[in-house]
Amino acid sequence: MREKESAARDQELPQELAQESQGRGAPRLPPRPASQFASPEDAVARKLAREQKDAQVRGVTSIQAMRDAIKRVGRGLPVIAEVPRLGALDAAAFRTRAAQGLPFLSSGVVGRWPLSALTPQTLRERFSHLPVRARVGDYINTAFAPDRAMQDMSMQEYLELVAGGTLDLPPYLGNLELRELNGLCHWPTYFDKMGPPRFWLGPAGTVTPLHCDYDDNIFAQIWGSKRIFLSPPHHDEFLYPKEANAILFGSPFNPEAPDFDRFPLARAASMIECIVHPADLLYVPAGWYHYVRALTFSLSSNRWARALPFALNGDPSLQRAAD
Repeated sequence: MREKESAARDQELPQELAQESQGRGAPRLPPRPASQFASPEDAVARKLAREQKDAQVRGVTSIQAMRDAIKRVGRGLPVIAEVPRLGALDAAAFRTRAAQGLPFLSSGVVGRWPLSALTPQTLRERFSHLPVRARVGDYINTAFAPDRAMQDMSMQEYLELVAGGTLDLPPYLGNLELRELNGLCHWPTYFDKMGPPRFWLGPAGTVTPLHCDYDDNIFAQIWGSKRIFLSPPHHDEFLYPKEANAILFGSPFNPEAPDFDRFPLARAASMIECIVHPADLLYVPAGWYHYVRALTFSLSSNRWARALPFALNGDPSLQRAAD
């Protein structure tokens, strides 16, 4: 879930742009943007332009105003000790529940997807040719860096790499737009406007470090199980946040191995733990911090809304005038 760890979530490259390599080599993806070579002035200009575009896409006056409103609403939320588990929800029921600004689990949607009926062996049998970009090395501590280590390979090569089990931190396929897999998913129309599906694949031990996205998020667990920690938006003051982009903030705090000597304020942060299982759909409201660890070989997918978050209840002061 962004898990958007990337310093620029939307810079992950579309699958359909992959180029087939010649001969026996793995398919190749286009090179990553060389943003580290930009001048400070260019970087500032690009950041401003992106924030303006993000605001326009979401129909809000500004991303900063939206973030502030989310944290303000968060301060009025009730304290919860666990994530409630609900049955199947139609769009109206989902939106009513989401307007409360709290995370919840629902069932009855993901389990009906054709992809849920398949097994990981299908990746070798039907999708081994797909070009993928794996997060390698210490991708936890460099999760929000623009130059984090990535490696291009085929799905087959990735599966062989993780099957070797020789690395302390298994490589991770995260935030990839795999359209061949999405053809086997039937997403509910909970959001009027949303981004493309993103897929997260890897063995037990793959991790998405603590971060928050300022977009509403539905997270589908397709295969396997994951442990997720959640913390409300206004507790960012305890989590030492660092901006990756206007929509994505990371935190160096690890709720699985808390270091209160380094991060003493984190003692005051609320952390709610939940386990997602196959066929679960988790709603993560905009601004909620989350940390994710795969407990087994797992495949997940998520979609982010591109609109005013439900918890803000259509606040007219945040709505952008029509261009």
